[in-house]
Amino acid sequence: MSIERIESGDRMSQAVVNNGIVYLAGQVGAPGQDATAQTTEVLAQVDRLLALAGSDKTKILTAQVWVADMADFAAMNAVWDGWVSKDNAPARWTGEAKLATPDYRIEIIVTAVVE
Repeated sequence: MSIERIESGDRMSQAVVNNGIVYLAGQVGAPGQDATAQTTEVLAQVDRLLALAGSDKTKILTAQVWVADMADFAAMNAVWDGWVSKDNAPARWTGEAKLATPDYRIEIIVTAVVE
């Protein structure tokens, strides 16, 4: 059984592929942006990493969304709703959490099938 690590560093990999599943690390946007801009950037990173792994958003199984302040929930959802594959919506959960730095408003973690 092989494990493929994508954009791997000393601390972590941005994605790991094993047994037909790709696991993405938590993706965050540039510090200081509003929730709309951060969500847009995060989802672009998700698209890019899934492509590197041989997958795409239609194959996402789960999405874990962390919002630093639930006041940003609607803004995040507005971007998400325009991005998500309507016929292939993943299981998703959202929670409010203190993120690594106060400049991060949104963090998204996805798991997807690789075919």
